[in-house]
Amino acid sequence: MPRLQKNDNFIDKTFTILADIVLKILPTSKDEKQAFYYYRDGMSAQSEGEYAEALENYYEALQLEEDPFDRSYILYNIGLIYSSNGEHIKSLEYYHQALELNYNLPQALNNIAVIYHYQGIKASNQKKNNISKEMFTKAAQYWQQAIYLAPNNYIEAQNWLKTTGREYR
Repeated sequence: MPRLQKNDNFIDKTFTILADIVLKILPTSKDEKQAFYYYRDGMSAQSEGEYAEALENYYEALQLEEDPFDRSYILYNIGLIYSSNGEHIKSLEYYHQALELNYNLPQALNNIAVIYHYQGIKASNQKKNNISKEMFTKAAQYWQQAIYLAPNNYIEAQNWLKTTGREYR
């Protein structure tokens, strides 16, 4: 079951060993342990750019994982993959599902804002000013939420909000 990592490094090996030890001593169900193994293998595949394999593992983990908090991270990582592949609509769906389970994910809020900002730029370049304005407004709302949760992060977004007059009030 454990995935063979092509680019094993000390940190990856250490994480895998520690995760296995923790799973052995924590009182978790068989399904929860299995879900974690799939999640871990998905993260490993994702870090190596093996997105199809990562998605397979994440979907397996989703079927087994019952904890909403843990499910939110699985959904978030699925969103990352779809975003990396340029499938923004699908990515947004998974980010929003993750936020429904865990509203305290500033990274999901940031990624949603990045997608809306990208769509705003694209619409602006196509001279679709109403759509552009709508996308930039959405981006600002999500960045404001992300910055509220993680005020020391997203410096570029904070600067964009200030320079465009959309700063959080």
